[in-house]
Amino acid sequence: MYRVEDKFFCSEEDFCLLQARLGAVLKSDANHDGSYQITSVYFDDWTNSHLWDTIDGTRVREKYRIRIYNGSFDTIRLEVKQKKDNRVLKKARKISREQMVDLLEGRCIEDEENSLDSPITLFNLAIKNRILRPKTIVEYDRQAYIFDPGNVRITLDRNLRSSEQIEAFMNGEDIQYDLVRDIDSILEVKYDEFLPGFIAQLLENGNMVQTSYSKYRICRKMGE
Repeated sequence: MYRVEDKFFCSEEDFCLLQARLGAVLKSDANHDGSYQITSVYFDDWTNSHLWDTIDGTRVREKYRIRIYNGSFDTIRLEVKQKKDNRVLKKARKISREQMVDLLEGRCIEDEENSLDSPITLFNLAIKNRILRPKTIVEYDRQAYIFDPGNVRITLDRNLRSSEQIEAFMNGEDIQYDLVRDIDSILEVKYDEFLPGFIAQLLENGNMVQTSYSKYRICRKMGE
C-alpha cells in the first residue's frame, strides 16, 4: 500500500516544541528507545537516474538503499522506496552482512522470491541491467512517534551528515562525515489514509514550510 509522506523544514526551536508536544501525547517507536541513529548507503545507476529524477521532481521515482541502525550490523535492511507524488511504497527485507558486502561490491545475491515485490529481485535486476552501485552514505539522528489508528508515524530528523567512504562502511571502520549545516531539522509525517485532527493540531505552529526535500539529493550534491 502506498502511504502519504509529507515533509517540513523546521528550526531548532520548532524541533524542541514538537518533541515536547508529541512526546506528551504519542508513544515512541517500540523498536527504538528514544532517539536513534540511521545510516543509509544509497545506490544509483550509471546515468545517476535516481538523482536526476529527484532534482527534476519526476512524479514517479525510486531509491535503492541499505540501512543500519545505531552503527550496528545486527539488523541490515535492504530497501527500495518507490514514490508517486507524495505517496510512498517501501519494499524491504533483512539481509546478512555477507549479502550486504556482495551488493556494495556490485554483485547480485541469492534470490528465493524472484518477484518484483522483492527488493532483492529489484536490486539484482538493477545491478545486472543498469550497473547499480553505491554512491553515498547518509546519516542522521531520529526521534520517532507512532499512532496506531491510520498507521501514523511521525519522525524528527536532525544532524544530517554525509560521506563517500563506502569501503570504510563495508569494513565497519570509522567514517568521516560532513555535516549539512544549512538545515536544522526535518519533520516527516507518514500515514495510510487519514491523519487524525488532533495530531494535525499538535503539528501546527505556523512556522514550518512543506518541502520535497531529499536527504539523498542534498548529500550527493555535497560530494560533488
